[in-house]
Amino acid sequence: MGLGWRAKLARVLPFYYGWVVLAISASASYTARPLMSVATLSVFVVPMTEQFGWSRGMFSGAISMGGLCAVAISPLVGRFIDRYGSGIMIASTSAVAGSCALGLSLVSQSWAFYSLYVPGRAFFAAPLELGTSTAISNWFIRRRPLSMALLSVSQGTGLAIMPLAAQFIILGWGWRTAWASLGAYTLAAGVLPALLLMARRPEDMGLEADPAADNPARKDRNRPGQEESPRISSAATEVNFTVRQALATRAFWLLAAFSAAGFMVQAGVSLHQVPHFILQGLPGEQAALTASMFALSQVLGGLLWSGLAPRVPVRFLLALSGLAVALGALGTALSGTLLGGIPSAASLGIGVGGLHLLLRLAWADYYGRHHLGTIRGLTLPVQISGQALGPVIAGFSFDATGNYWAPFLFFAVAVAAGALLVVLATPPTQRVEEQVQAP
Repeated sequence: MGLGWRAKLARVLPFYYGWVVLAISASASYTARPLMSVATLSVFVVPMTEQFGWSRGMFSGAISMGGLCAVAISPLVGRFIDRYGSGIMIASTSAVAGSCALGLSLVSQSWAFYSLYVPGRAFFAAPLELGTSTAISNWFIRRRPLSMALLSVSQGTGLAIMPLAAQFIILGWGWRTAWASLGAYTLAAGVLPALLLMARRPEDMGLEADPAADNPARKDRNRPGQEESPRISSAATEVNFTVRQALATRAFWLLAAFSAAGFMVQAGVSLHQVPHFILQGLPGEQAALTASMFALSQVLGGLLWSGLAPRVPVRFLLALSGLAVALGALGTALSGTLLGGIPSAASLGIGVGGLHLLLRLAWADYYGRHHLGTIRGLTLPVQISGQALGPVIAGFSFDATGNYWAPFLFFAVAVAAGALLVVLATPPTQRVEEQVQAP
């Protein structure tokens, strides 16, 4: 579909068209993203395994398999987004996730469950993350921290709300109705807006990236006979690295390693923190409060880090967020009561909120917009691998020792070491003759 009518719409809107792109990305964060998340699936564990007699290990294996598939497709997804934009990818993700959820409402065999949940999980883990964050990075430069923070808020609240909605439907009408309802909601809210309104970059529509004025398209310079007033573009000093140039920088590998360590801890501790506190003698409902605090703190953390991002170099903020994650993991390992568990969960959540926000900012600020999807498509598998490794380390360690102290302490040390190293990830420099011109 051509961009002409979207460009006309941008010229009559009283605000920058990038906010439309942000709204669509945030909408997907309320639909397709939480639909295939671990938090939502956890609500279905008991009713589905009890009805079919499936083991918890078999049921959980679909998450790991979906992550492996996401690792395989991430590089292809990144290249696609750079070439065609995020609209098709976000719409496709919503379509796949919604259709898979509808299919899950009909399953009765384990192979059918895997054949539907695995592709839904793979699209959740790679295409949606790349599609939404790359779209916002392409449209915002000066206000990138704010726009990324708003995306993080939408993701956090979406991940908190959908499991509650699923549980409510399950209690009233059963798990099959819950899958069908959530799938239909995702299809209705996530497909058409992305297809109709998304655009790859503002330059494709004749707009300036993240202008100082909210609606430059309506300035007098667009009227016949009026001259354009001189001003500095938001993208005037932006650097743009090719993939080969990015791979040759030290920062690329340090950021990738830090993301692996950080998200290994995020997944490893968050999945097992409630069982850890139950093991320490807390009732289940009290132990669950630590998970709620962790989720809420991610939202608050995103707002906190976004306020600091324009003032403090991102690598220092990444180091601080990593240390917050390490403190949360250490506190969780040493805590057996809510008095220690709640602040530990808060520290973990604030740090993880920083990981989500600040890594997206770092990749875009360091390497520019023109090849961002491809570059992130190469780094996201490292992050996803870390997320897949964390729960396995904690789970097998528990099987061997009967507690979570050793893996949680290991997680704390690993992410603290990563926090110290990421300080060395200084912004890469690019010679003028190597700068990439906009396609």
